[in-house]
Amino acid sequence: MKNSVYKTSAATILMLGILSTNAVADDDDLQEMEAISKQFSLISLDEAKAKALAAKPGVVKDADLENRKFSKGWDYEFEIVDADGKEWDVVIDAKTGKVGSIKRDWF
Repeated sequence: MKNSVYKTSAATILMLGILSTNAVADDDDLQEMEAISKQFSLISLDEAKAKALAAKPGVVKDADLENRKFSKGWDYEFEIVDADGKEWDVVIDAKTGKVGSIKRDWF
């Protein structure tokens, strides 16, 4: 019983810590992502975030806008922590809004 309570408490503390930071990216990164999305007529960070969370429910820990060098285009990359505390990488095509991939982050 004690072990079960400890695991539940640890998971709750982890999720509260993530929720309390509520930081997806610093202000400079957000401004840069917004400028790039407007310049290239991409979907907004908020739209991409909603699509990522629909694909993998949880809490967004980090977000980036990355230029695909070989296939020419942009992707939003999200790190999401699910209800079990597992981390996932979700990639959203910044032009179309389609989910590119959902992969478990093992590290």
